[in-house]
Amino acid sequence: MSGGGGTYDFDDDDKDSGKGGGRPQKDFDCPSCNANNPVDEPLANGDEVRCNYCGSDFKVSANSEGRLKFKEI
Repeated sequence: MSGGGGTYDFDDDDKDSGKGGGRPQKDFDCPSCNANNPVDEPLANGDEVRCNYCGSDFKVSANSEGRLKFKEI
């Protein structure tokens, strides 16, 4: 195939999913086991979440751009 279709990058998923964007994030991928975990309420800075699959606990922190990071507690 030739021409302007562009390439797909794994980071493209993050652009469309609201991670770090304007929409509230209502799921997270576990940093330990990579399982996707839906949550009832949008994630916010200071929240504590647990992976439903491996049981690891994380504290949510948001940077100034709204991008979420997870630190194991």
